[in-house]
Amino acid sequence: MTDHGDRDRIGDLCERALGGEAPDRARLELLLSVDEPDVAEPLFAAARALRARYFGEAVFLYGFVYFSTFCRNECTFCFYRIGNRESPRYRKTVAEVVAICRGLAESGVHLLDLTMGEDPAFHETGHFAALGELVGCVHEATGLPIMISPGVVPATAMRDLRAHGADWYACYQETHNRELYGRLRVGQSYAARVAAREAAAEAGMLVEDGLLTGIGDTATDRADSLLEMHAAGTDQVRAMTFVPQRGTPLGGVAPPDRMRELVTIAAMRLLMPNRLIPASLDVDGIAGLELRLEAGANVVTSLVPPTVGLAGVSQSELDIDEGRRTVAEVTPHLAALGLRPAALVEYRDWVSHRLTARTRRVAGR
Repeated sequence: MTDHGDRDRIGDLCERALGGEAPDRARLELLLSVDEPDVAEPLFAAARALRARYFGEAVFLYGFVYFSTFCRNECTFCFYRIGNRESPRYRKTVAEVVAICRGLAESGVHLLDLTMGEDPAFHETGHFAALGELVGCVHEATGLPIMISPGVVPATAMRDLRAHGADWYACYQETHNRELYGRLRVGQSYAARVAAREAAAEAGMLVEDGLLTGIGDTATDRADSLLEMHAAGTDQVRAMTFVPQRGTPLGGVAPPDRMRELVTIAAMRLLMPNRLIPASLDVDGIAGLELRLEAGANVVTSLVPPTVGLAGVSQSELDIDEGRRTVAEVTPHLAALGLRPAALVEYRDWVSHRLTARTRRVAGR
């Protein structure tokens, strides 16, 4: 529990952040330990003020296409881990993905997030050229910015993805505590995921990293993750609450308090005010959107069209068939908070400026 002295310190820290002073490790740990809504409100207010300073009222919207739910990995938290008979398995064809992406583009999203597990059809055959071809087909059909989330792929594949039109590469570390990482991503190299993001940046893509909370992490762990992402120059930073999944080793864990995710989003905004920070529909659906936006997020992710047989990640079915994870459903929630969907040109401009800055940083090394 946060005491009265901490409440005063949090208020002072927020004022300092609004004045341009980024929180250090100790201050981040204090922010990330907040667990009471009334104590958190000054933090959320400061995060909203910084979001407005850098982005105004504009919020970016991401369409989500989970095109293959096959995976070779044994992540203890993931519904799609290998061997889980509870999870739906499918691979969408190129034609199906393109058709879904056209529909998402027409609905008004700003980016198309193409995601898969580490599907053996690609990862154990080395047939990564097919991913580049998929990106190219989607790019040609829609002209929208594209994020690709294919797991850890070689540097040669990164360059090919970029050449075919991928602007973003997403690869979440989940935690930067190596011992905890080993319990979550069983048998996977910590360094390989870091190197994959570095290779994507070298290839000219923007990079997203993210952390999972409620899986045994501490405020210190979360502070370390934020500082690692800040030091890496990560372009989009994400926090998501762990959702226990049936058929997994962590399936019986009690669902964690969402406050951890909310204060992490706000702390991210104070530390990295000019970055993109998602409010994911994949944890609580449309019901949890406004809380995440009020905490300082400026991207709505995991917009999924109904009736096309797509699954989500943390919640494979939540709000999808009901049509609640769409631009039309999200827009009134933005308006209720004085926010609006960005114009596509606003998102293109942000991506263009950020890519130019990243290219200069890479060239200057």
